[in-house]
Amino acid sequence: MSTAAAAVPAPHSWGARLREAVVTPVKALRWRYVPLLMVYFAYGVYVTLIATAVAFWIRKSLTLTPAELAAVAVWVQVPWTIKMVFGQFVDCIPILGSRRKVYVYLGALLLAGGLIMLAGAAGGWIAFASPESLYIAASLAMTVGVVLQDVVADTMSTEVVDRNDAAGNPRPEAEVRGELAMIQALGRLALSFGLFATAGLGGYLASILPYEHVFLIGLVVPVISVAGVVLVRLEPSERLPIDWRVLGGGLVFGAVVVALGVLKVPFGQEIVFVISMVVVCALLVMVTGDLERETRLQILFATLIIFAFRATPGTGEGMRWFEIDVLKFDEQFFGVLSQISSMFAIGGLWLLASTIAKKPIAWTLLWLTVLYTILSFPNLALYYGVYEWTERVFGFGAHTIALIDTAAESPFAQLSMIPLLTLIAIYAPPGKRATWFALMASLMNLALTAGAMQTKYLNQIFHVDRGKYDELGGLLITVVAVNFALPVLAIALLGRRITAGKA
Repeated sequence: MSTAAAAVPAPHSWGARLREAVVTPVKALRWRYVPLLMVYFAYGVYVTLIATAVAFWIRKSLTLTPAELAAVAVWVQVPWTIKMVFGQFVDCIPILGSRRKVYVYLGALLLAGGLIMLAGAAGGWIAFASPESLYIAASLAMTVGVVLQDVVADTMSTEVVDRNDAAGNPRPEAEVRGELAMIQALGRLALSFGLFATAGLGGYLASILPYEHVFLIGLVVPVISVAGVVLVRLEPSERLPIDWRVLGGGLVFGAVVVALGVLKVPFGQEIVFVISMVVVCALLVMVTGDLERETRLQILFATLIIFAFRATPGTGEGMRWFEIDVLKFDEQFFGVLSQISSMFAIGGLWLLASTIAKKPIAWTLLWLTVLYTILSFPNLALYYGVYEWTERVFGFGAHTIALIDTAAESPFAQLSMIPLLTLIAIYAPPGKRATWFALMASLMNLALTAGAMQTKYLNQIFHVDRGKYDELGGLLITVVAVNFALPVLAIALLGRRITAGKA
């Protein structure tokens, strides 16, 4: 090693790297990022603040059966599956001259209306319809509000990055991509902070207050989401005509999904999945038609790798039931795990966001896959009784192992989103950014659907039920193997073809 090289070790020391990781997200913040970060933070608060109160209110006060609740869930999920329709509105249809702020306001109004309907139904002071009907209407209103704001935030995450410098010259591509990646990391951090802020609060409020009061407290969510756009001026200049292929195709697609769900058609999940893939992929081909062939191929290869990473199965409820029945984990302990998970997710994102933003997509997903696999071993250890040995030898048992595993594993779910969101942001076409984000989000949600179907198939092969855990070990081992093999195979076949996402 030369003297010059030896004189520069400080920036590469662990201390310097840690300082850089801590400081980078703070230094990356810009005032113009505030609106989209507030929307993501509000969504995190919404996810956990009223969930416990809603679940207990449904159980105690409504007459809906599980089958009826499942049918309601089909309707409530539709706005997420036709996200491209909302993208078209945000891209192409101004209201009162606005295509960003006004849609955030509309989403907030829908959220507030849904929360007030829930509170009125729970408190009995809205009586023009049954509590069941009010619950369905409120759920649909809140879901549409959340999806609408999410589409706007996703779109703004690409628009707040300047493609040109102050002199009007194009900025270096690597610099633009790095800023796009950092914004996605900041968005995940904002969401995680929202989740952490109310991870335990929602359950506590539901235990000491009437449910209607909890729902009214939830009105803080739409206030948070609009606070940012009130302070920051952000309206894009680019605008294209409505693409009726996307808008019409999305509406037809949503209608078909609803019909299949409500009519309970045999193999309805599989039919919905195939139709969804065909529609979304066809619409993506239309939207990317103006890009160069090489760029389209890079998008395809990167998307396939990310799809394979997200389309992996889980164990289902069997492991949770095992933890409850055999390991004696109670509700309070699961609450502790949730709080720890959200806390470490923030820490992991904060420290690793800069590194993730600078690395190629294939590299990032490869090491995340390896870490996921390693962190799956504690669950296997719990099932096969290793905790009894650790308790005898080291003095800690199943609860401690679960706490350590949750703390180690929690950051990676949000970290895995950064390459995906960066890829989407890099190639978002001018004038079509909302539609592009919505379509890619739909495609990645389909990857989760593929993983859920695999979970169903594996649970049909390995029969696990309450009190019947003999085949749980085989299920756990199979899930670990598939979750490692599927992404690694995709990376091995396609990783070298990708240049997008490199620093």
